[in-house]
Amino acid sequence: MRPVFEWNLGSRSLPLGKRTLVMGVVNVTPDSFSDGGAHFDRDLAVEYGLRLLEDGADIVDVGGESTRPGAKVLPSTESAATAPAGLQPQKRPVSEQEELQRVIPVIAALKQKRPEAVISVDTYKASVARAAVEAGAEIVNDVSGFRWDPQMVKTLAGLKCGVVLMHMRGRPEEWRTLPPISDFVTLVKRELRAWADGAQIAGVKRERIVLDPGFGFGKSFQENYPLLKRFDELHELRYPLLAGVSRKSFIGRALARNGNDAPVAERLYGTVAAETAIILKGAHIIRTHDVRACSDATRIADVVVS
Repeated sequence: MRPVFEWNLGSRSLPLGKRTLVMGVVNVTPDSFSDGGAHFDRDLAVEYGLRLLEDGADIVDVGGESTRPGAKVLPSTESAATAPAGLQPQKRPVSEQEELQRVIPVIAALKQKRPEAVISVDTYKASVARAAVEAGAEIVNDVSGFRWDPQMVKTLAGLKCGVVLMHMRGRPEEWRTLPPISDFVTLVKRELRAWADGAQIAGVKRERIVLDPGFGFGKSFQENYPLLKRFDELHELRYPLLAGVSRKSFIGRALARNGNDAPVAERLYGTVAAETAIILKGAHIIRTHDVRACSDATRIADVVVS
């Protein structure tokens, strides 16, 4: 049995733990590792988000900036114009204004077409979080753990929404040079606890917080497997847990053939296996690109854990 929570989103609450919720991903970016910019156009992104809801998504997570390995990121106080000269557009950090132009029309359109839908915004910028909530988002999903933008925690404390605090070690452009950690699970638990405590001290209510260990974010291939195996230890933190392993590189490495990692398009079965394993370890929410497959898997896995 996994612990049961009520996730306070402000105007309503989501029950967590009675069944696994599925969070579908809409990347309004030209350079996502998972879909290569297939939904960069606003209308295509809205259409895709609606399709995810039909496929079984309980939450649609809309993001306007890729944090793939090697990506350049900036706090909201900076501008993409400050990026080093000569960088190709897809290599430049995404400015606050550009991110707003990408995600706000999509969020607003999804809420207009499906008012009952639960929309999340994937951003580490406080201004984008605020605008997204004003446009209808009820969840702010911050991959930086509220640490990259100094205004994020204060902003979230004032917003009536749910929040996802994710663990990330370093920044995407630093990941390939980070030194290895001998016990990554213990590190993730310690830092998530400290960051969540800090958020509460700053005014973010505990019942609004969901934790995400951040598979693939600042973790080497080998550091993800113990996190998968020992995922249930994160229940010691006494928060609802979200996990996103969909199409991640460590799955591609595990599925390697003839010395070559499985490409993104060939990671579906491995993804569903990993997602099922995490549900059996007690995850409350699965963030995925393959909503239909994940939704089917949750129905069977929930028979075991519910």
